[in-house]
Amino acid sequence: MTDKTTNGLEEALTRQLRTTRERLGAMLGRQGEALSPWVLRRTLRELQNVADPAVSDVEGGRRAAGVAGWYAQATPEQRRDCWLLMSEQFPPDPSAIQAAHDAYDAARGTDEEARAEVRLRKAFASPRTRLLQRFAAFPEGVRFLVDLRAELLPHLRHEKRLLALDAELEDLFSSWFDVGFLELQRISWHSPASLVEKLIKYEAVHDIRSWADAKNRLDEDRRCYGFFHPRLPGEPLIFVEVALLKDMAGSITPLLDEEAAAADLDKATAAIFYSISNTQTGLRGVSFGDSLIKRVVETLRAEFPQLKVFATLSPIPGLRGWLGKHADDLLQAMPARARQALARELQQTELKAADITAALEKAAELGEKSALRRWLLAAAARYLGSELTPDGRPLDAVARFHLGNGARVERLNWLADPSAKGLKQSYGLMVNYLYDLKRLDRHRVQLAQGQIPVSSAVQSLQD
Repeated sequence: MTDKTTNGLEEALTRQLRTTRERLGAMLGRQGEALSPWVLRRTLRELQNVADPAVSDVEGGRRAAGVAGWYAQATPEQRRDCWLLMSEQFPPDPSAIQAAHDAYDAARGTDEEARAEVRLRKAFASPRTRLLQRFAAFPEGVRFLVDLRAELLPHLRHEKRLLALDAELEDLFSSWFDVGFLELQRISWHSPASLVEKLIKYEAVHDIRSWADAKNRLDEDRRCYGFFHPRLPGEPLIFVEVALLKDMAGSITPLLDEEAAAADLDKATAAIFYSISNTQTGLRGVSFGDSLIKRVVETLRAEFPQLKVFATLSPIPGLRGWLGKHADDLLQAMPARARQALARELQQTELKAADITAALEKAAELGEKSALRRWLLAAAARYLGSELTPDGRPLDAVARFHLGNGARVERLNWLADPSAKGLKQSYGLMVNYLYDLKRLDRHRVQLAQGQIPVSSAVQSLQD
């Protein structure tokens, strides 16, 4: 690359990094940016008119609808400029924060402390909050903001100036989508076709291949429930699919078999949660999955009092990647006799991690007495039962969700998902997380102390 080319790239990068404040003060053209200074100033005025505290929320919502209409026709680059204006031009007043903070410090321990705290809280409220609330005031406004954040999220890694806007949206959504405002609804084969279509679209764990597949999952021996919000009618925010069975499920194959006979509900004693899917990318960080499971358990117990077991049949999405990084360490930690047995099975005199990972590509062919099969199960038990992130949470994302809700790692299931996706994620292994309703709080405390709750069967695999 020539010096001239390098300088050109640096100039382009410099232009892209100009703040909106610098661009608003410029007199010349856009210099490679989406909106010229003149159009940027006009857009800012329209956003300021939306947030104007002198107008009513109804009028502010009407103005916000006009901006949303422009936004719908804008290019991705123009939308990015709009985000930057929202993020950079509507911050809280730092002088007001400082004054309120000083007043609070002075009032601590006096009768004025509570009043000073109220003023401090108000000082931290930014005009950006009012701006976004005005967008939520028109009928499609909440949908607009959720979609806006979904589009914004991929840009956060490279555009830190958008972090304030993202944090404000997440904070507002956490209030607006509190579980107290959500309605639990059953989704069945008799639900509107548009809702079943969304189920097919949003299913994130086991793809729904056809309408016949969808019908199987919504049949009379199944249950599917979703959380709905009144401002997003007909749009599930999250949904869970449940199979009602005699025993804890050890394989996903019969649950997805469209030709399988329906289970006898009178004999069902186990409710198996085999798929949980969030549907709205823009609501990332807003947690309602744990509440969904609790509400579904209550609903199922009311309908089927004989149910005794509430468990999942879950994928282990991070297992293969973790094994790829730690296979050598796991190999070195093996007892000598077990390592020799594994070497004999793989016909290797000097066993290496690469030999193990290569042989695991044929995990589906391993017999019950295979040393490699035992090694993989032990590795999976360690991954789920011992491995934590630096901040003390379970390493696997699905485990993090269920264990955070108070479940425990109950059972590993060999070749439970023989699909291409299952083999790619975890060599076909799946796991049951058990929701023992009497021990949920105990398990949460245990996890908070850095110890993952596991059954004796899973613990024995690690020993």
